[in-house]
Amino acid sequence: MQTVTIKVNGETFTESVPPRLLLVDFLRERLALTGTHVGCTHEGVCGACTVHLDGDAVKSCLMLAVQADGHDITTVEGLAKGEELSALQRAFREEHGLQCGFCTPGILMNMTDFLKRNPNPTDDEIRQGLIGNLCRCTGYVHIVRAVRTAAKMLAAEAR
Repeated sequence: MQTVTIKVNGETFTESVPPRLLLVDFLRERLALTGTHVGCTHEGVCGACTVHLDGDAVKSCLMLAVQADGHDITTVEGLAKGEELSALQRAFREEHGLQCGFCTPGILMNMTDFLKRNPNPTDDEIRQGLIGNLCRCTGYVHIVRAVRTAAKMLAAEAR
């Protein structure tokens, strides 16, 4: 066992973990943050497990919990500020950017990071940014529209 101290959604946790425990399993099983999903059985291809590590999107099924020791993790549960949804979450609701919702947490985390890096993306850039996230229910049209809407919301909030 190895002791890790990880800040998750602003709260610090110190836990004793097996050295091979994946970060996604730490979040889901130890911290009960089940918004981070496992969709591809820990292969890193679906993006449902995406979280932010020190502000950058990473796939938590490809990372050990011990690698997150001393770092700041944000999960989908940490995107909203209390009851106030993030711009991207609001846009997903308004533009019907989800169907079953299984992939949505990972897409929200990935696209939040994407919009931080590219605040005024084209539809093609949004589609390119979504390559690491699989959605089996949609044709991505509403997801792209939601990301575009969120970009406009964020630009208006910045003024």
